[in-house]
Amino acid sequence: MAQTDNKKFFENLTGAGKAIAVLTSGGDAQGMNAAVRAVVRMGIYVGAKVYFVHEGYQGMVDGGDNIKEATWESVSSMLQMGGTVIGSARCKDFRTHEGRLKAAHNLVQRGITNLCVIGGDGSLTGANLFREEWSGLLAELVQQSLIDEEAAQKYSALHIVGMVGSIDNDFCGTDMTIGTDSALHRIIEVVDAIMTTAQSHQRTFVLEVMGRHCGYLALVSALACGADWVLIPEMPPEDGWEEKMCQKLSAKRAGMKRLNIIIVAEGAIDRNNKAITSEHVKNLVVQRLGFDTRVTILGHVQRGGTPSAFDRILASRMGVEAVLALLETTANTAACVVSLRGNQSVRLPLMECVQMTQEVQKAMDEKRFEEAVRLRGRSFENNLKTYKLLAHRKPESELPHSNFNVAVLNVGAPAAGMNAAVRSAVRVGISEGHKMFAVSDGFEGFSKGQIKEVKWADVGGWTGQGGSLLGTKRTLPAKHIEKIAEQMRQYNINALLMIGGFEALECLLQLCEARSSYEEFCVPLCMLPATISNNVPGTDLSIGADTALNAIVETCDRIKQSASGTKRRVFIIETMGGYCGYLASVGGLAAGADAAYIFEEPFDIRDLQSNVEHLTEKMKTGIQRGLILRNENSNENYTTDFIYQLYSEEGRGVFDCRKNVLGHMQQGGSPSPFDRNFGTKIAAKAMQWITKKLSESYRQDEGRVFANTEDSACLLGMRRRALVFQPVVQLKDETDFIHRTPKEQWWLKLRPLMKILAKYKTSYDVSDSGQLEHVVLSRPKESEAMAAI
Repeated sequence: MAQTDNKKFFENLTGAGKAIAVLTSGGDAQGMNAAVRAVVRMGIYVGAKVYFVHEGYQGMVDGGDNIKEATWESVSSMLQMGGTVIGSARCKDFRTHEGRLKAAHNLVQRGITNLCVIGGDGSLTGANLFREEWSGLLAELVQQSLIDEEAAQKYSALHIVGMVGSIDNDFCGTDMTIGTDSALHRIIEVVDAIMTTAQSHQRTFVLEVMGRHCGYLALVSALACGADWVLIPEMPPEDGWEEKMCQKLSAKRAGMKRLNIIIVAEGAIDRNNKAITSEHVKNLVVQRLGFDTRVTILGHVQRGGTPSAFDRILASRMGVEAVLALLETTANTAACVVSLRGNQSVRLPLMECVQMTQEVQKAMDEKRFEEAVRLRGRSFENNLKTYKLLAHRKPESELPHSNFNVAVLNVGAPAAGMNAAVRSAVRVGISEGHKMFAVSDGFEGFSKGQIKEVKWADVGGWTGQGGSLLGTKRTLPAKHIEKIAEQMRQYNINALLMIGGFEALECLLQLCEARSSYEEFCVPLCMLPATISNNVPGTDLSIGADTALNAIVETCDRIKQSASGTKRRVFIIETMGGYCGYLASVGGLAAGADAAYIFEEPFDIRDLQSNVEHLTEKMKTGIQRGLILRNENSNENYTTDFIYQLYSEEGRGVFDCRKNVLGHMQQGGSPSPFDRNFGTKIAAKAMQWITKKLSESYRQDEGRVFANTEDSACLLGMRRRALVFQPVVQLKDETDFIHRTPKEQWWLKLRPLMKILAKYKTSYDVSDSGQLEHVVLSRPKESEAMAAI
C-alpha cells in the first residue's frame, strides 16, 4: 500500500492471482445488486477474478453453471434493480457436511478462496462454519482423490467477508443493513396513501409490517408518520394496554382528528410472549370503540421495488470495503462483517455480531425486554425513546411548568424534513413544560410580529409534509435587528431554535454579534442544519439532503430507462447545490454516473476530453448508456450547455447526447423516511439541550434568562458517528463564506468510489479502513450524541 502523509492508499494493493466469489443468501433485500456490482467491479479493478454464485449456497453446492465468472459489463444496469439478480435460495444441503464438501470441491476447482456473502445472520453463520471446516474438507477431498495435495496446499485457507442484507435491520453491530431504508420507503409510501383515504372516511387503519423478531421497521415507520400506537416484539406493552390504546384513540377522535394509525410488527407480542396480531388489534378497536377500522398487511411489498439512494450508496461502499478486507486478510484473520457506524464503514468480527444478535432473542425469550432494547444498539434505543416522547402526550396536570417561552422558525430555502423537525421541537418543548411559539416567514416574519403560540395538536400530521409549513425566507436578521429584539421583548422569548441551511448559520452568527448591543439575544440559541445542498459546516448531513438525493436518483433511473432500445446515448444532468458538489457526487455514486463535475475538484478541457474518450471506449464494449452529472456552480465557463455541445460534437458517430436540468424538483416532494427521522430526532435532542441551557442560565434574583457564553449559541450536527453541539463562533474557521461551504467535506472521500465503479484509474484513500473493531455495548456519556439514524 502506498503511504503519503500518514494516509493509506490502496492502489498498490493487488488482487492478481486471487479469485473472489460473491453470493446472496436468505431473504432478498433491495440494494443487494448494488453490493454485488461493487464487489465485481472493485475485484476486477484490482486484478482479481470474480465469480457469481447463482442461487446462494444451493448454487455453490450444485456447482456447474451456477458458478460463473463475472465481467465488468455483466453488472451494468444492476444498480437500480430490486431483489437479487444472481438469485437466492434456502439450502438444506449446505447444512449437511456432505453439502459443504461438495461446495468446497466446486470452489477449489475454480481456485476460489475468497468469499463475499451478502445475507442475514443465518447465512453469515453458515459461511463462518464453512471457513472453520475448510482445511478438514480439503483433507477429505484429497483422501477421496478429488483434488491433489498441491491444490490443498495452494488453496489451504478460505477467507470470508460478510455484508448484511436484511430489510429488518436485525443485525447487531451496524446502524443500517442493506435494504432497510428501501423497505421504510415502501412502508411510508403506503402510510401516506392510506392517510388520505382514512381522513376522507374517519377511519382507523391497522398496518402490519415485517419484522418477525425485530421491531425496527414498525418503530421507525411509526416515528416517521406520527402513528398513534406501535407494537413491537422488543418492548411489549404493559398489561392493560388495550384500555390505554383505546383511550388514546378515543381522545384523538374527540380532538377532531379524523384518522388513527396503528402499526404492528408481524412478531409483536404481549408480556406473556403471546402474539398480538393485526386482526386482534382491529377487533379490539371495533368492539370497544365502534370505529370503522381496516387492516392492511404490507407483506412482500416491503421487499420489492427499486432501492433507495441510501441503500445504493451503503451497498456500494460496503461492496468496495468487502473487497479491500479480502485483499488485506491473512490466514489468521477472523471472518469479518462490513458495517456502517454513523457515516463510516467499519469492519467487525462476524461471530461477535452474530452472538450479540442471538443475545437479543435470548433476552426477549427470557422477558428481559429493557435488555433486548439495549442490545439492539443506541440507534434503536433512541428511536424508541423519541417515539415515546412524541406520541404520548401527558395530561396538563403531569406536565412540568417552566415559565420559559421558546420560539421556532425556519430560515433559508425549504428542505423536506423541516416540518418533522418543527413538530418534534414543539412537542418536546411542551413536554418539558415550555410555551412554544412558531414564527412564520423566518426573520422577516419575526420582525413583523408573525409569532403565535403553538399547541400539541397544531403540529399533528406534519412529519409527512414537504416544504416548510411555517414559511421560510432567506432574509438575514441584521437589517431588522432592532424590530426583532423588540418582538423578543414583547413575547418574552427565552430561547430560539432555527432550522435552516447556510443562511441559518449566518443568522446565528449575526445574533451572537448583536448580543453586545441587545440583551434580548443573550438567550440559548440553537440551529439545526436543513438544506438539500448539505453545505453547512459542522455537520456531515443536513435535513433534506436524503430526499433530494432520492429525487435525483429516481429521475436518473427514468432518464436512463428512456434510452432503452436506443443505441448509445449519454445524458448530461445538472443538479442543485450552489458551490457544494454533494448532490452531484453522492447522487452520481447512487445513480451509477460516469463522471460528476463539481466546484471542489477543478476540471479543465483535458478532463472533459478524457471523459469523452472514456465513454467512447465504454460504448464499444456494448454498454449503451452514459450518465454525467454537473453541479450547477461547478465552473462558470464549462456550463451544462457547453458540456452538452462538446460531448455531442466529440461523440458524433459513436453516441448522441441529451441534457436535463433537474431544478426545483430536488427541493420538493414528501420527505424520505431518513429525513423525517433525522429531523425528528435532532429536534428532540436540541430541545433537551435548550431546556438544560435555560435552567443553567436562569437568574433567580432577576427573574430572567441571561446566556452570553460561546456555548449558549450552538449548531447541532452529525460528526462521523455522533451528534455534537458546536459553538457557532468556533465554526467560523471551518467555513468558506464566499462559496458558502465547509472548508473540509467528508464526502469527497467517496468520489474515487464513483470513478472506480465507472472504470477510471484513480487514487483512493483508505486511511479509515482496515482496523478490525469490536462490538461493544458502551453506555454513551450524556455529552456524547446519539448514534446515527
